[in-house]
Amino acid sequence: MAPELRTLGWATILGLAYVLTAAAFATQQRGLRWNAGNRDGEVKPLSGAAARAARANHNFLETFPFFAAATLAVVLAQRSSAHTAFAAQLYLWARAAYLPIYLIGIPYVRTLVWAAAFWAVLQMLGALL
Repeated sequence: MAPELRTLGWATILGLAYVLTAAAFATQQRGLRWNAGNRDGEVKPLSGAAARAARANHNFLETFPFFAAATLAVVLAQRSSAHTAFAAQLYLWARAAYLPIYLIGIPYVRTLVWAAAFWAVLQMLGALL
């Protein structure tokens, strides 16, 4: 199996961790009754770490499809290399670091980590062009 595909699998698991983290923080703030209910009507906005977890989850969901598509294209086009394997790993580790950095609320570092993951996706795409 191409290392990029293995990394894509781990990134998918990481995405599930983002979803579960955001759900846990939202449930902690809004209550189990809200989580189990239909969620009809107006909902009080999340705040603090719960809001940051929701934003981090949304951000992951914005970038992951591009990473997944680029990874699959690299493998299908047989353009895998040490460089693309590194780029895939960089995406994974940057996104793994992004969640706790965002939850804690560390500005600038969060942006640098996001930029590293974005650069990794560009590197994957660069292997195709």
